[in-house]
Amino acid sequence: MLLGLFTFGQILYLCVLGSPLTSHAVQRWVPVPWVAFAYLWSLMVLPISLVMIGLGKICAAGANFIRSNRSKEHGPASLSRRQLLGAAAVAVPPLVTAGLVMRAVPQMSRFRVRSLHLNLPGLPVKLDGLRIAHVSDLHVGRYTRPWQIPRLVEAVNRMAADLVLFTGDLIDMSIQDLPRGIDAMKQIHPRSGMAIIEGNHDLFDNADEFDRQVRAAGLPLLVDEAISVKVRGEKIQLLGTRWGAATGNRRLANAAAFAASIDRLTTLRDPGAFPIVLAHHPHTFDPAAAAGFPLVLSGHTHGGQLMLSNEVGFGPLFYRYWSGHYQKSGSQLVVNNGVGNWFPLRINAPAEIIEITLHPAS
Repeated sequence: MLLGLFTFGQILYLCVLGSPLTSHAVQRWVPVPWVAFAYLWSLMVLPISLVMIGLGKICAAGANFIRSNRSKEHGPASLSRRQLLGAAAVAVPPLVTAGLVMRAVPQMSRFRVRSLHLNLPGLPVKLDGLRIAHVSDLHVGRYTRPWQIPRLVEAVNRMAADLVLFTGDLIDMSIQDLPRGIDAMKQIHPRSGMAIIEGNHDLFDNADEFDRQVRAAGLPLLVDEAISVKVRGEKIQLLGTRWGAATGNRRLANAAAFAASIDRLTTLRDPGAFPIVLAHHPHTFDPAAAAGFPLVLSGHTHGGQLMLSNEVGFGPLFYRYWSGHYQKSGSQLVVNNGVGNWFPLRINAPAEIIEITLHPAS
């Protein structure tokens, strides 16, 4: 009975407090560990437990059938043993959930700085050692802790990178959180240039208002657009993709939308500049590589969010490219795990900022 009431409470939380329709004020009032516990219990531990219990009942039924056809000289299993197994079946799943929460929640409020060195064909010699601060998926909103944005700004500014490139999802769900996101971006000071693109979460509440406010703040938002900056006298072209194709009031991201966006950017390409493509969804890498763009930066995947290992988890289940560095047809892709959270759990998918250093290919 206690387990039933516990499960009902968790499901009620997911249906009411966990719904995007519930006010952000209410959602922020609920402690993050509670939210994480509810998600882990309802989406992972409970289903696995039910499967195991079902298998246990099947095995028990088989064992009883076998015993019924054997000698009864040893008698049935003692009641205390059955009670012990029943108590374990009730107690272990919540304890496992609590242990996972204790491991996963701290990963939400920490981030690492990952360093990558890329050798790129066609990179001008003068740009050898050019450094990029690649930031993605800030998700300013209900899971943003007060110290996260100042730490992010401090870490990026401490890099003193030539370029700061942000690959989408500045906010999580509500346009009301956009001023905090804009303020964070305006506190970042690259040496030579910055570019920002939109992500799917940026468009959930009011896509037009997101676009208007970001541009009004003077931030370089690129939506199937390009800008050029000069570093050490060499021109670099930054090209940013649109998120998905318009379908009614929604934008759907699929292979056709990715290809169409790259086609539009190809018409803007400056032959006298080294191009860098910013694309929120990493699958944009395929048409970008086919079009001959040497470098693509992406986010969106959160490194898989819940990973059992580097190769096992939600990342490879849903994406061809989910974290880190990839190469294809002479082009290269960097997928950022993101520094913020839309989901109250991270396991083996650490939040991060990536410092990318470019070198000409020998």
